[in-house]
Amino acid sequence: MDYNVPGVYVEEVSTIPPSVAGVATAIPAFVGYTEKALDKNGTSFPASEVVIRRVDTMLEYEQYFGSKPRYARFSMTSDGTLQRKQADGTTDAAELHTHLMYYALRMYFDNGGGSCYIVSVARYDADATGAVISTTDGNTAIQNGIQKLEEFDEPTLLVLVDAANLAPADYYARCVQVLNQCGELKDRFGIFDVLSSDTDATLFRQNIGSNHLKYGAAYLPYLKTSYSYQYEDKDVDVAAAILQYNSGANGFQVSYLASNVGAITPKVTVNKSTDDIPVAFTLVNSSTDISLTIDVGSTTKAVDVVNAWAAYTGDRAGYSILQVGDGSKTVVSKAVTDLANPSPNTLSLADIKENFTALYNQIINTIRDQRVILPASAAVAGIYAAVDRDRGVWKAPANVSISSVIEPTTKVTNAQQGRLNVDATSGKSINVIRSFTGRGTLVWGARTLAGNDNEWRYVNVRRLFNYMEESIQKASAFVVFEPNTATTWLKVKGLIESFLYGLWQQGALAGATPEAAYFVNVGLGKTMNSQDVLEGKLIVEVGAAAARPAEFVVLRFMHQLQES
Repeated sequence: MDYNVPGVYVEEVSTIPPSVAGVATAIPAFVGYTEKALDKNGTSFPASEVVIRRVDTMLEYEQYFGSKPRYARFSMTSDGTLQRKQADGTTDAAELHTHLMYYALRMYFDNGGGSCYIVSVARYDADATGAVISTTDGNTAIQNGIQKLEEFDEPTLLVLVDAANLAPADYYARCVQVLNQCGELKDRFGIFDVLSSDTDATLFRQNIGSNHLKYGAAYLPYLKTSYSYQYEDKDVDVAAAILQYNSGANGFQVSYLASNVGAITPKVTVNKSTDDIPVAFTLVNSSTDISLTIDVGSTTKAVDVVNAWAAYTGDRAGYSILQVGDGSKTVVSKAVTDLANPSPNTLSLADIKENFTALYNQIINTIRDQRVILPASAAVAGIYAAVDRDRGVWKAPANVSISSVIEPTTKVTNAQQGRLNVDATSGKSINVIRSFTGRGTLVWGARTLAGNDNEWRYVNVRRLFNYMEESIQKASAFVVFEPNTATTWLKVKGLIESFLYGLWQQGALAGATPEAAYFVNVGLGKTMNSQDVLEGKLIVEVGAAAARPAEFVVLRFMHQLQES
């Protein structure tokens, strides 16, 4: 300021150092397939383009990425058993559904999750018989999605939603890719699932390498959720549940529920008279014979048979007769014929809705009992977010119940968890989800993959340091190109000490006094020498005693001799 004009001048002198604004700690990025991917104008992105967007609610996810999961396909067997099928309807489906993103997001938000990033690597057709709308194979698509995520600074957790459906070798390669990215950027943490076929985690430990293990944690087993599969009636094959005789186009169809058959095959006979007689029915329902005989006249049409059956008041013995087409075909004689299943995939739940109401309701109730199986990572990400919000990132995300879960798919004993939790050979700890009587399903482990590392053994310690490092790094940006003098050093020291003092007050750091909980060193002869200053380096050393979880609580009991 120039003092050329007489008067009083006011100058403000800054004596308080700037503060550190803590960064968000639980912003997961979910990598997988979505039904669609729209921009803010509602325009679809190309099917194979990786689309990354932040969403804050499930409603917002549905707006930009679709409100439909990949529909499931089912098939009913003759004994009434319902089986989930692959898209072609011929083979049984795998334990995990084809695309899991929609269900995983529900699980995340149900367990306390908040803002997150969706990494849509490609799109899928919601129809159960549809395909992935992409020109890129699954492994490459997910690889591209993880790689593109490097461009985004905010995500702090990485969850590989659909990678569990890859071939095991490809899945492990993607886990390694995530660990490498976390280790390089040092601002994020990977949440992994141990594949259900790898019950003792041997293959997982063998195939994820040994680099950057402190930046990830693994969980098992999968979870049986409270979610029912979404489906369409047309994708539920009930051909095996129905026995039929079809008289042909525009004719009539005689049906019988297969579950009512037992050891006797129902039969049908059509007797045609040379006279014009009314339609008549004769039914036998005994321990040795189940049969329906239809007597028709010389000019009887199929529609006449259907109408006569509708007016029939006798015992129908489990038979039903439906019209095919317009029912205009003239009925012809038919010798005794066994009813048989129609061709697979030609009779769906939609076809029996109107005329087999009881069977229809039985099947949809059975479908409701089929529960979606999910890897645990989405639920765990929600728990990370909830614990960070309610307690702080320094609290171990364990001994917390999981919502929207019926039970883990596998029960783990104490002995089994002991081998998973502590591994003397590789040091790669695996956290377990366990169900306890009266307490529900709990996350029962809080170790990183570096389970034998005394510094980075626990998830909360690693994530607390991520939080401190990135928060201080961003808050210190103002120092760049400032004079490298004692005044600047004091500002930086004051800024960091104030931040750490706040963490200590909240219980994040261990120590009876601030001096015992943390230190900040900066200055010539402490962290720098003259050459460092000449080279433009300002070096600050920060140490913090992170509060560690009480993983093993030991209660010692002993007898005390009676003294009086």
